[in-house]
Amino acid sequence: MIAKPYDFLVIGSGCAGLEFALDAAQHGTVAIITKKNKAESNTNYAQGGIASVISSDDSFDQHIEDTLIAGAGLCNPDAVDLIVREGPGIIRELIGRGAEFTSNNGMLDLAREGGHGRNRIIHARDATGREIEMTLLRAVEDNNNITMLEHHFAIEVITEHHLGRDVTRHTENKHCFGAYVLDTNTGRVETILARATLLATGGAGRVYLHTTNPEIATGDGIAMAYRAKARVANMEFIQFHPTTLYTPDSDSFLISEAVRGHGGILKNNDGEAFMSSYDDRAELAPRDIVARAIDDQLKKRGDECVFLDVTHLHEKDLKTNFPTIYSTCLEYGIDITRDQIPVVPAAHYICGGVWTDLDGATTIHGLFAAGEVACTGVHGANRLASNSLLEALVFAKRAAASAAVYIKTAELPDTIPDWDDSGTSETEEWILISHNKKELQQVMWDYVGIVRSDLRLERAFRRTRLLYEEVEGYYKRNAVSVPLCQLRNLIAVSYIIIRSAMMRKESRGLHYSTDYPATSTQARNDTVIG
Repeated sequence: MIAKPYDFLVIGSGCAGLEFALDAAQHGTVAIITKKNKAESNTNYAQGGIASVISSDDSFDQHIEDTLIAGAGLCNPDAVDLIVREGPGIIRELIGRGAEFTSNNGMLDLAREGGHGRNRIIHARDATGREIEMTLLRAVEDNNNITMLEHHFAIEVITEHHLGRDVTRHTENKHCFGAYVLDTNTGRVETILARATLLATGGAGRVYLHTTNPEIATGDGIAMAYRAKARVANMEFIQFHPTTLYTPDSDSFLISEAVRGHGGILKNNDGEAFMSSYDDRAELAPRDIVARAIDDQLKKRGDECVFLDVTHLHEKDLKTNFPTIYSTCLEYGIDITRDQIPVVPAAHYICGGVWTDLDGATTIHGLFAAGEVACTGVHGANRLASNSLLEALVFAKRAAASAAVYIKTAELPDTIPDWDDSGTSETEEWILISHNKKELQQVMWDYVGIVRSDLRLERAFRRTRLLYEEVEGYYKRNAVSVPLCQLRNLIAVSYIIIRSAMMRKESRGLHYSTDYPATSTQARNDTVIG
């Protein structure tokens, strides 16, 4: 069943998707589809804040330099310059929409995080992402040009391939016409047409056994774009957050970068502060350095975790600035004002993704991307803390402006076939899906984690190839479901990560190989798949 086309289709309801929708709604009708409820997104889990030049002792040049240093030589300078200079305007717009950021004596309270040379992190205590998400959601709900479709899962973006034409990665004029979408309440696959489509599906942290990401972070947008023959870049650069609460047999809970920026000290099991022996910046070193330092401590000493000590800081100050962290740790019997916090690294953010230009356009006409799903060139080989929300909002706005121009001449095909599920049945055995998912996550954690080697990558490649063949056969025989599609997407993203890591014969930023420990002066190029 094909409904009336929308002007814009947004896949994902995080800050990038919502910002795009609000801007695009000035030019036409917008549908937002989200596979859970509208407020469930990676944005909600962003604790630290949004980086922007606000203080008089800061400058655009300083923020740009900090970002380029963190990116280890692979940032696109034009993209970095763009987001930094548009940052203050983004903050003013959010405040104008009602966002309430933490202030001090009437001025925005500016925190500092690893890699930043100045205090420039605007935050809402330790729940900044949620504050931004709720602010944008309120604006979306008040906009009559925007339709929100909850519990809708995008299966595939529609291109000429679905019209029976041969589409390869070398086909120059590929177009996106919308998406096939599963309504999880009815079980029916709908065809949603749109003149322009935005991927804002977030990241893919769930390819790993330990991650700060929610269950929804299964790489759907990256996998869909890859299957549609879009270009994907720099997927070997996976950021592992150095400090997540160590709680065996439960999901990782992020202990914000801001806690170290506030004065937290990392110590090993003997109470030794170890970061200064790895980097002169100690606790304020970029995340990749801190994560590898912790990993090194754990492997050398055989410990299960290290500790983040904030007991020397003022009790009231901790409770005021980190209420979510304080209350969550307390649930596990840890009073951070008196007890050290046990922490371990966990997969946190993908610096690569679907390649876009400076207007958020992918290599498929009519398909745009913004947020963690996209590779805009801002982050390079390592993301500077709190640049992610800034990048998502800036590029969402630019994508909306570009898409508004695109739809003026965009044409949709006269006919598009309905989703074909002939020959499939409802005979899924959920244990097969859950087992394969666990196996994939374990393989990725063991072989494609913080430290890699040729041998580990080759093993991961072989094992994921077997999983791919098994799951593809299963997919063709069974009716689509969210768990099955998510597993398929996780396998696709894992394959791209492994392939990308195998192609990079050096260590740079977030990619560290024991076989190629040095950074090559000849390898300052993006890793492109497709």
